[in-house]
Amino acid sequence: MKKILLICAALLMAAGQMKAGEKLDLKEITRGAFRGESMAALKPLADGESYAQISADGKQIVKYSFRTGKQTGTIFDAATARGPKVTKVEGYIMSPDGKHMLIQTATKAIYRRSFTATYYIYNVANNTLEPLSEGGPQQTPLWSPDGTQVAFVRDNNIFLVKLLYNNAESQVTTDGRRNEIINGIPDWVCEEEFSHNRAMVFTADSKQIVWVRYDESQVKEYSMQMFKGSNPAREEYATYPGFYTYKYPKPGEKNSSVQVMSYDIKSHQTRIMQLPLDADGYIPRIKMTADPAKVAVFTLNRHQDCLRIYMANPLSTVCQQVVEDKVDKYIKEETFENAVITDNHIVLTSERTGTNAIYVYTLNGTLQRVVDQDVVATVYGLDEKTGDLYFGAYTHDGVEQKVYVNHRGGKTECLTPRAGWSTAVFSGDFKSALITWSDLQTPPQTTLRNTTVNAKTTKSMIDNKELAEKYKTFDMGTKELFQFTTGDGVKLNGWMVKPAGFDASKRYPVIMYQYGGPGSQQVKNAWGIGMNGQGAILEQYLSQQGYIVVCVDGRGTGGRGAEFEKCIYLRLGELEAKDQVETALWLKNQSYVDGDRIGIWGWSYGGWNTLMSMSEGRDVFAAGVAIAPPTNWRYYDSVYTERYMRTPQENADGYDGVCPIARASKLHGALLICHGLADDNVHYQHTAEYVEALVQADKDFRQLVYTNRNHSIFGANTRNHLFRQCVNFFNDNL
Repeated sequence: MKKILLICAALLMAAGQMKAGEKLDLKEITRGAFRGESMAALKPLADGESYAQISADGKQIVKYSFRTGKQTGTIFDAATARGPKVTKVEGYIMSPDGKHMLIQTATKAIYRRSFTATYYIYNVANNTLEPLSEGGPQQTPLWSPDGTQVAFVRDNNIFLVKLLYNNAESQVTTDGRRNEIINGIPDWVCEEEFSHNRAMVFTADSKQIVWVRYDESQVKEYSMQMFKGSNPAREEYATYPGFYTYKYPKPGEKNSSVQVMSYDIKSHQTRIMQLPLDADGYIPRIKMTADPAKVAVFTLNRHQDCLRIYMANPLSTVCQQVVEDKVDKYIKEETFENAVITDNHIVLTSERTGTNAIYVYTLNGTLQRVVDQDVVATVYGLDEKTGDLYFGAYTHDGVEQKVYVNHRGGKTECLTPRAGWSTAVFSGDFKSALITWSDLQTPPQTTLRNTTVNAKTTKSMIDNKELAEKYKTFDMGTKELFQFTTGDGVKLNGWMVKPAGFDASKRYPVIMYQYGGPGSQQVKNAWGIGMNGQGAILEQYLSQQGYIVVCVDGRGTGGRGAEFEKCIYLRLGELEAKDQVETALWLKNQSYVDGDRIGIWGWSYGGWNTLMSMSEGRDVFAAGVAIAPPTNWRYYDSVYTERYMRTPQENADGYDGVCPIARASKLHGALLICHGLADDNVHYQHTAEYVEALVQADKDFRQLVYTNRNHSIFGANTRNHLFRQCVNFFNDNL
């Protein structure tokens, strides 16, 4: 016995001398202390063999070889450039001929993708900087194909700067007016829901500018009350608050009317294209082709189930339809992001057969090729010389992504067979690629590869070993993927973070994180998972508080084909909430889970899903946090909502019968709801109307509002404060 006691004492002393892992700090997490290194602001150059990147200090733009990964030169250096002084490069746009560059500074965000900035024209050979324009900040500057002109937008009008005429500036349009007419950039809803910030192109011969003109004069306005606040302070509202008013079309309401216009730079003549577009139709993209007489115009009907591509002649104004794609229920937004126009081809993804595949057409619309490999996620490009088509696709029930090449003869090869999540940036000649890979346990690694020799790695560019070592100094829990089958027989994917020192004989409280929006994906064999990304770092923080954290992608999410994704059509939230409840019921059956202490939270659609799940009818959640949640789709924007719900006039029960407001009396569990007062995306109206429904249903809840903060609820200490309130709320209730 004495010997055993001595051994135990020695073990205890040794344990005491071992250094315990550090505890995570919430403020450090929210300031990004666990972000990994990445190839930020990387752009392939027109020579096909090089890429450029902004230096870490923002002072230089450096040129690298795609073949070796080595620096081959410095294109721009703020310290030595002659002319106006630039303190920090915030972006850059290389001219097609490589002789000039636009240097972006003084960037000010407008909405999610739009911003103004002050640009300078940099002459690479002469090492000189000149202002692009003296008339005020610019939006979406665009080089002409010959590199001698720059078109940009200011105050909803298009301007043109000619380098060959001493940077002479002329005004292309004059009818642009705020909240009325927009030229060359999308309106709010098209920017947000079609994921772009420019709606103009040059023709291939640099002689014409072609753009989309939005008339939003008949679109109803929404006003957000603004206060002085702080970080930044709005001094104009120091005594009396004011309003920010903009056009925001809601389901079933009037959208902008759109036209495609052309401007002949030499004759100054403006023309309207004869585009066969429904009066309430959309133009989600406009793209240049190699033929000056053809500009590709993508149109979409309001129901968003029929995409047509027209070739518009800027001089004759005739528009010829070359492609029509009709699908069941709706065309996915990613279709437009993936669309590629090459010198001779149109590359388009479509779910017309139920699985997202790639269709390759000639510019005249003749279908030449179909590539159907798993579920296509991304189109990287088509090499016209070899016929090789490069793309990314989901595998393993959607939890992994790999990079592929499909050869002209039909054979498809995987360039990234390693288990995990891979993406690529290709050189202009497609002979080299920067491949970024990660998995659940490994921070992103970027390697340079030769795509012509079995994707052979030629150099490691980023390994994030320092970040991996940093993680090891903390008491991190274990991360693992899992699958289970619901009571409805639906197989769902999930991941789980268990606390360090997990003991299966104990019973732990659980916090379920989810998003669940159509086509979204949170469950991946990848590093960047979780509410705050960074290797599920926020979930690791919660695990240090004693929680198991679980995330499950329910029906409606992406990566698993059209049937799984589109089964939620016309009844958003119904099946998604049911699957989260089924997840909680499955967790209750696990011996290591305390079934009386399960919480749920999410942001945006995840907030909607939280509220829907807590009022689904089966009382499985003890607490929930909804951040910036929609609460009735009548209040959200037209494009997103109608894609999945059609209009309220067509689907009143889907809107009013399936929403948190209608379910307010069924809410079960402690609720915290958080919203930014200046949320231009999911308006505070959603929360205001929902909490009123809770009041009248005599339901208790807590509410937090954030002054002048948008949908991301960030700035200064805001995000740290938000997450601390959420964690404290769960601690109090779980």
